Amino acid sequence: MEIRIAAAVILREDGATLLVRKRGTSAFMQPGGKIDGDETPVAALRRELFEELALDLDPEDTEYLGRFSAPAANEPSCLVAAEMFRIHLKDDVQAQAEIEEVRWVYPGSQGRINLAPLTRDIVLPAIWP
Repeated sequence: MEIRIAAAVILREDGATLLVRKRGTSAFMQPGGKIDGDETPVAALRRELFEELALDLDPEDTEYLGRFSAPAANEPSCLVAAEMFRIHLKDDVQAQAEIEEVRWVYPGSQGRINLAPLTRDIVLPAIWP
């Protein structure tokens, strides 16, 4: 089964990227979530980032990176298909709703935390070659 999501590579000026961990899970991943019905990926991303991080995203501040797939971190036997966007952020964020932990991660430090397959195998190698 394929799970359609919209997710954000949120970057800070110092080179860190924001990862989140949902309540009751162990893997860190990009913030975002499932695309509902006929919702556009940008609309889903805006909704999810507001729910998860209280971040009011202007669609003009997003850069579409493409569609990427990997095994889902929290749904066995499922594949996640992510519409991925890049966002540059100056302000800090707070965990909301189902997000238990937010963490800014720097290049080279990602090996110390449990990462979702999409984050570990595709996203971080792309932004930190």
